Amino acid sequence: MKTSLLAAALLCASSTVFASGLDGHVVDTATGKPVLDALVTVGTTVVKGDALGRFQIAGGENPGLKVLARAPGYRAGSFTAGDVAKSPLALTPFTPHALYLSVYGVASKPIREAALGIIQHGGANALVVDIKSDRGLLTYPSDIPLAKTIGARKLTLTHSLSDLVNNGHGQGIYMIARIVVFKDAALGVARPDLAVRLPDGTLFHDREGLTWTDPWQAEVRAYNIAIAIEAAKAGFDEVQFDYVRFPDANTKLAFSGPTDEAGRVKGITNFLMQARTALVPYNVFLAADIFGYVGWNTNDTGIGQQLESVINVVDYLCPMLYPSGFKLGIPGHKNPMATSDDIYRTIHLTLENSIKRTQANPKKFRPWLQAFRDYAFGGKIFGPVEVSDQIRGADDAKTDGWILWNPHNRYTDVGLTKAATSNAVIKAAAQVVP
Repeated sequence: MKTSLLAAALLCASSTVFASGLDGHVVDTATGKPVLDALVTVGTTVVKGDALGRFQIAGGENPGLKVLARAPGYRAGSFTAGDVAKSPLALTPFTPHALYLSVYGVASKPIREAALGIIQHGGANALVVDIKSDRGLLTYPSDIPLAKTIGARKLTLTHSLSDLVNNGHGQGIYMIARIVVFKDAALGVARPDLAVRLPDGTLFHDREGLTWTDPWQAEVRAYNIAIAIEAAKAGFDEVQFDYVRFPDANTKLAFSGPTDEAGRVKGITNFLMQARTALVPYNVFLAADIFGYVGWNTNDTGIGQQLESVINVVDYLCPMLYPSGFKLGIPGHKNPMATSDDIYRTIHLTLENSIKRTQANPKKFRPWLQAFRDYAFGGKIFGPVEVSDQIRGADDAKTDGWILWNPHNRYTDVGLTKAATSNAVIKAAAQVVP
């Protein structure tokens, strides 16, 4: 039986004995040290370097043959077989500090320019851009037939994905494509045969009144993977899947596949494996967003997200570590935002626990952090101090940067640059003047 690309990559993870083929090393451009978790691709073959950064791929005698490489904590690189023969493949270290922009935010000149201003002043270096929204909209000219038939293409806000990416790259910005996967109002309503249902056959709607699609349906998976491929072809550095889970509900739901814990975990990991295989030719990083409590729960949190399973099938795991989301607190910190230390510890301890449990490279984690007003513990405004506390927590865990979430895409008052901090202080002082 033919071994899958992912399985082959994992089998090579600890191997130091290679068959004949293209031998090489992957190293850090800054230090010359071996790069951990490097994936090297030639054609449709993917191997994972060992602990010393060594790899071998059968064949590769043609010096002009393209060799692709990437690793968590680094920029992806493109080389040739001739390069491998001459010297180690050198990857450039990179730590994303990202701001999220919705489909409307990236299309709004004031919002977009405010985010770019922060980047130009050194407060961030990456953007997470919606290409499939929380309501299932594709607001760019997609060539996917299903997107048109279900009404996901009614609105165009971004006229060219490649132009969007090229503009970002021209400013040195790391570009991340966010795809909301199984929560999909457009597909669920237009194709109820692909949607999650209640036991009586009617459509399930979540607390927002939105439909979800069945993770077991092959057409649902293929549709979302096709969107990821469009993002990769446009040149995005990373594809990030959000809502890559089963819906959380207080009632029994009907699916086309098994929904016990093992079934849920298999459904989510299988989808990610399929996506990873489909994206092999593009050398694009693959990321998945997970709930913050997944870092503490040993089960799948009832939604198919089991920490040790998901970490093995993505380049990056992005836990949503918003202190407001930890309504039950974490061990030793019942109120995640009672003090600056509580905010810091919520981020730091959750990441430390996740790294310890998985024994994974810390660079495989990149958390989402809170840049919006609290909704669970009294309504605290998250400004420069609160955001800084979270960033310190992530930095001290030695993860690969962070992403800020604000649903309104407003980041000018959270202290990412000296100018922003000064403006926030001036505004706060003005509010207390009699």
